[in-house]
Amino acid sequence: MDIGGAYGGGKAGGAFDPIAFVQRPTVILRAVCWLFAIIVFGCVSSEGWREEANGKEYCIINRDGNACNYAVGIGVIAFLASMGFIAGEYLFEQMSSVKTRKHYVLADLGFSGFWSFLFFIGFCYLTNQWCKADDPPNGEGVNNVQASIVFSFFSIFSWAGCAYFAFLRFKAGVDPSFSSTLLAAYVLSKQLVMCPREVFCNTVRVWMTG
Repeated sequence: MDIGGAYGGGKAGGAFDPIAFVQRPTVILRAVCWLFAIIVFGCVSSEGWREEANGKEYCIINRDGNACNYAVGIGVIAFLASMGFIAGEYLFEQMSSVKTRKHYVLADLGFSGFWSFLFFIGFCYLTNQWCKADDPPNGEGVNNVQASIVFSFFSIFSWAGCAYFAFLRFKAGVDPSFSSTLLAAYVLSKQLVMCPREVFCNTVRVWMTG
């Protein structure tokens, strides 16, 4: 990973390394967001609705159709956005314009922060409605709804993490000294990862003992 370019990205025109790409924390976190989104909307869309005797469908989350629609809505958009941002991570290295990189980073920061907030709202909303709901017949759909709620909670932190990484990129772009600090931290962490076990352990002991 080369963080010597503008806004924490590599220099434009550099060779693409697929192994290094999939090992980036931002790409890994986006993949996690993508997986969580599938669980959130997939569980509700598959088992969150039941059909009454008259043929009318209802949401098993306290018969609140808005609750089911909310979970599916934020999940589907998060799913699509995660794929879009993963593609954006690849294109980011090809962006030669500093202004374009800045716009991408700001869009990432704004969207990720906002979607973390929406998942927080969704978690609170779904939990509140689910606790008021009657038990579904034969317990059908219980595990799915609860999985959707749990992964809505996890998504708060995964999207907040994406926003944090975007903030670091933005900070590196507007503050050269921060960029140098970020580069030094990256080099140090890479050296620690690749160093022999004894050196690693001794270094950690020094940090822990002050």
